[in-house]
Amino acid sequence: MISRQTSLSKNIVQFCRFLRNRGFLLSAEEEATALQSLQFINYSERNIFKQALKAVLCRSLKELREFDKLFNEYWKELEKAIDSKVKTETKPIITQGTEDASFKALKSWLNGNQNIEKEETASYSIGENLSQKDFSAVPVDDLDDLMKSIKALSKRLSAQLNRRYTHSDKVHLPDLRRTLRKNMRHGGELFEIAFKKTKPKRTKLILLCDVSKSMDLYVAFLLQFMFAFQRVFGKIETFAFSTSLENITRLLGQHDFPTALGLLGSRNNNWSGGTKIGESLNDLVQKHARLLNKRTIVVIFSDGWDTGDIPFLERSMETIQRRSKKVIWLNPLAGYASYSPDVAGMQAALPFVDVFAPVHNLESLRKLGRWL
Repeated sequence: MISRQTSLSKNIVQFCRFLRNRGFLLSAEEEATALQSLQFINYSERNIFKQALKAVLCRSLKELREFDKLFNEYWKELEKAIDSKVKTETKPIITQGTEDASFKALKSWLNGNQNIEKEETASYSIGENLSQKDFSAVPVDDLDDLMKSIKALSKRLSAQLNRRYTHSDKVHLPDLRRTLRKNMRHGGELFEIAFKKTKPKRTKLILLCDVSKSMDLYVAFLLQFMFAFQRVFGKIETFAFSTSLENITRLLGQHDFPTALGLLGSRNNNWSGGTKIGESLNDLVQKHARLLNKRTIVVIFSDGWDTGDIPFLERSMETIQRRSKKVIWLNPLAGYASYSPDVAGMQAALPFVDVFAPVHNLESLRKLGRWL
């Protein structure tokens, strides 16, 4: 039974969850756009309201064909629903023990125990949507939606990288999509013509994920992102490291993420241990040198805590930056306002990093697209 929420906006959020459960690839971005669209339409008119949501929430022909039926099913059921109180938290307070509780909830979800007794993890502002929640403080009830949003985001970023054309200011091939968009202000009259040209050789990606103990609360989400990205982007190699480096491209090639995660966990007894970033990156330089060239972007997900040889890390980073097109370092701790990259490993790596940014929530993952 769909419970009646206390406002239209909450019902739209629940409707998006309803669609995700039926296979729609919706991220928090579409959800936010749907909410923002309310200020531009007369949402008291049912058909206008439906068409606005349809334009925002459908991303394929299959979804377009299914939308009307699902829309009617959801809102018809909602009319029959019984009013229910929705538990909300109003203070953005993270209580002591949040990390342990969040970690237990995450582990339980990954093991398939989704109908577990609710654990208090962290309270968050009611105005904070899914894209803004820190991965380490996501309640167990939101894990399914979050993983599906990460999957949808990966697909969108990959589509951007896979495009065969790029924008051009010179007269090349006409770009119909941009032409129509630019001329909407003129009522559809074609006053301005946009052009495109073939892209240069496609970018290759190397993704490296730190799976040491200090990254426990973030690893599952980052691996889900890598798993989904790898399924839709061909020119990619994925690695995991703690005290050593392992190529996990083949392991992430499984049909579903829980299976891939199970294989990764069974083969890596040194996960959730110490971190030797320098030695791991040196393995990349020495054993996988063929992957590094001026079309390669290297993305490192790590908090920078290194228990190994710091000069070794510095030399490895210098080599990687010199041989590759760009080095991006995404640190989950950088999402905190009080964060400062003071640890020795981060200090050694930063001079050889082209982009340093946080990776603590969906919004920070979305920004990866602008650097790729």
